Amino acid sequence: MDSGQTWRQFAIASIANLLLVAIGYTMGWTAPINGKLQSDEESPLDRPVTVDEEAWIGSLLTIGAIFGPFIVGYLASRIGRKWTMLASSLPLFIGWVLLAAAKDVALLYAGRVFCGVTMGMGFTIVPLYCAEIASDEYRGALGALLQVLLTIGYLLVYGIGPFVSYSVVIYVGTACTVAFAIVIYFMPESPFYYLGKGDKDSAASCLATIRGKTEAGVMTELDAMASDVTASMEKTARMTDLFRGNNFKAFYISMALIFFQQLSGINAVLFYLTDIFEAAGSALDASISTIIIGAVQLGASCVIPLAADRLGRKILLMISSAGTAVGLFLLGAYFVLADNGNPVAEQIGWLPVVALMVFIITFCWGLGSLPWAVMAELFPIEVKVIAMPVVNIFCWILAFLITRYFSALAAATGMGVTFFIFGACCLASFFFTLFLIPETKGKSFQEIQDLLSGNSPKKTPTWK
Repeated sequence: MDSGQTWRQFAIASIANLLLVAIGYTMGWTAPINGKLQSDEESPLDRPVTVDEEAWIGSLLTIGAIFGPFIVGYLASRIGRKWTMLASSLPLFIGWVLLAAAKDVALLYAGRVFCGVTMGMGFTIVPLYCAEIASDEYRGALGALLQVLLTIGYLLVYGIGPFVSYSVVIYVGTACTVAFAIVIYFMPESPFYYLGKGDKDSAASCLATIRGKTEAGVMTELDAMASDVTASMEKTARMTDLFRGNNFKAFYISMALIFFQQLSGINAVLFYLTDIFEAAGSALDASISTIIIGAVQLGASCVIPLAADRLGRKILLMISSAGTAVGLFLLGAYFVLADNGNPVAEQIGWLPVVALMVFIITFCWGLGSLPWAVMAELFPIEVKVIAMPVVNIFCWILAFLITRYFSALAAATGMGVTFFIFGACCLASFFFTLFLIPETKGKSFQEIQDLLSGNSPKKTPTWK
């Protein structure tokens, strides 16, 4: 019996997600770099940046990300998923070059926009690729690898950023980008891409590589994939199709999950993590606190690939939504006490670290990666290439608004109220998940469509 090698799909998905290491590095870049840009000795500029310029440096990453999904939508069906991932490393490389050469704020802005383009591309193409190479029983685990590799990038920049020069931080980010571009070249293409081009031989070859089987051993699974692709090619997806039947259910669920993910305030927290600790007057050094949070984030993220296909997406999203709400409410309560000069705040200087640990851990358990994984599962093949860019663009518009105006909102209402608002959104996410999100654990793409239709899904074979 041709049992195959399960580890292959995990290894290939992990290599694809190395792009997320580079993206996580650039997303966390502002945490240690903001202090350098405000220093006369460490800044590459001839003056410290202003508070407004700091906000733009953080938020322009998400402006660049808005353009990424458009590029993926064009390239993925034309040159393939693999080559689109390789192409996505180019804007990031250009971004690092601009940041390294920056002598004025304009080049910093330009560099962050280019880095953001890769972020938008990566969050679109990597989940799509992983969903298409995964067998049904491991699709959740492969989708959850995104969060693990992303947090490695965060921890890397948190760990080295405070202790090395501005230039060294840039060089490490560039090295991560180049390393990804080299290794992804050797990975197989998605079999769905070849099937869409009518090249069944190439599809069989790459699926055999992914599964660790002979081509004869993957033919049954390949025939099922080909059937799905043939059915999808008989339909021409248009933007209006997103608002019809199952597609609309998948669309509003995906949009809502992304809304709650971003309104948790995650990007504002991670971009300004060091600033938050400094504002809280934490008993620990702000840089050390940031490293601790990064390490906790990585540890928590490692749970998801193990749990996503055991506990299911729905229960993990509920746990995540409830936990992030608790962490944010605790953080908000601390800032309310501190802002009002309550002496209790001095006695609980440890609370911001604990609250952020709760927030980060539970965010990683669900809201961090599962919206992307669920999104890749819910849409039929012909609609996916339209839907995922649209949802991703919505994601990055929200991320820009939150990141750009977090400082202004905190200044106007206080840190405490700001975190209470984020916590309320996480609480709303819990009830939305409880009542409206279907469980997709272990189901094939066709079974998921049956589930959205309200029909009892017919069990399809599982290939191991």
